[in-house]
Amino acid sequence: MKKIAILFLLISVFSCKKEQPKEIIIVESKKVKQSEMAALMLKMYDKNLENKKLVLEGKQPKDFPKEFLNIHTAQLTDPSDKKPSFNAFSDFYLNSFKKVYETSKDSLVFRHNNAINSCIACHETTCVGPIPRIRKLLIK
Repeated sequence: MKKIAILFLLISVFSCKKEQPKEIIIVESKKVKQSEMAALMLKMYDKNLENKKLVLEGKQPKDFPKEFLNIHTAQLTDPSDKKPSFNAFSDFYLNSFKKVYETSKDSLVFRHNNAINSCIACHETTCVGPIPRIRKLLIK
């Protein structure tokens, strides 16, 4: 009888678990604010995609977007990326891009591809991530 009582006592002790308090995990979602340059680059991509469609249809793009002139003053995501060559690449892009709006229909594909290649040239020196996406803007 004593053994049964001890066995019953041991079973009772081990079967009663102490309830562990549940750990509450708070996850904070931090939205990273997009830099001025990142926003401008996205607009440039969209405009160049629109231009590609127009050029493929044989149409001349109209209305050069003046906001692209802010490329020199827009804040970069990482300010240390603004190397001395940045302004030269920016000027090269703007000049190439403007020519798309000023050229004859015969040269549209050539001028469009020059503008896109100027983007790629800059991105090869800094921020190489978007290059595959930019290459899709080229007209074959």
